[in-house]
Amino acid sequence: MESNLLFQLMVNGVIVGTLYGVVAMCFVLIYKSTQVVNFAQGEFLLIGAWTCWWLVTSMALPFWIAFPMTFLFMLAFGVTLQMVVLRPMIGEPVISVIMVTIGLSIFFQAVMKSIFGVWPQPFPEIFPVKSVNVLGLQVQPAYLMSLVVSVVIMGLFAWFFKYSRMGLAMRATAFNQQVAQSLGISVKNVFAMAWAISAMVSALAGVVVGMVNGVSSALSFFGIKVFPAVIVGGLDSIVGAIIGGLIIGLLENMAEYVDGQWLHVGNLYTVAPFYVLVIILMIKPYGLFGTKTIERV
Repeated sequence: MESNLLFQLMVNGVIVGTLYGVVAMCFVLIYKSTQVVNFAQGEFLLIGAWTCWWLVTSMALPFWIAFPMTFLFMLAFGVTLQMVVLRPMIGEPVISVIMVTIGLSIFFQAVMKSIFGVWPQPFPEIFPVKSVNVLGLQVQPAYLMSLVVSVVIMGLFAWFFKYSRMGLAMRATAFNQQVAQSLGISVKNVFAMAWAISAMVSALAGVVVGMVNGVSSALSFFGIKVFPAVIVGGLDSIVGAIIGGLIIGLLENMAEYVDGQWLHVGNLYTVAPFYVLVIILMIKPYGLFGTKTIERV
């Protein structure tokens, strides 16, 4: 019985870890392009989840139409946000832009609460079955969908950065903004695309978590939960974000197993990733795959 529980938690950890990895890639994408840590990332999940929920419930659209429409809305939302709020901040100190993202986080939470209320709202039944048998384990269809879509998104990220013109422009901008601009790359367009992709991909995690736990303001905390994955993998490493997400996903579920079987602390599932975050920062300040930065003064 204990071995079955352990295996179930490990599978859950991998599935949730891929979701963490996708959101962590969004953190890294914005940081590599703009050198800004987006503290409103969790609110992107929240807005995406509420948008999909509204399309399904109020507009009575089928989920398979509402889901891609949510992606398109978040794409436009990310571009608009960057152009209206963040583009005027180009050239300002990084700490000023970070404070703007914190302000956006508070603002978006307040707006969502004023529109949709503070009580969690369940998604309508999307799938005909509540669980699917996978290797003898019962897995919710929403998590299986998230696993498939997350793997596809990771593959698209790899292709995008290696072969597409915009992806190569993003890599050049991340390496050196001034050099990229001198080569004719529109840094403003790169910034806008980075925020748009980040908002769109974050919506995936918001919808999946909302389908399982209901949509509420608590979804924004998901962005904080992903932060240890970003730091563990390295703040400027896409591969590190994926691996960091898997590590944190497995760690959370292993902590739940150890806590339930032996320690009985009660909240180890929540705090264990932050313990690991502190330890990693003490040993490798730039994360497992982060780039060391040397500044001469």
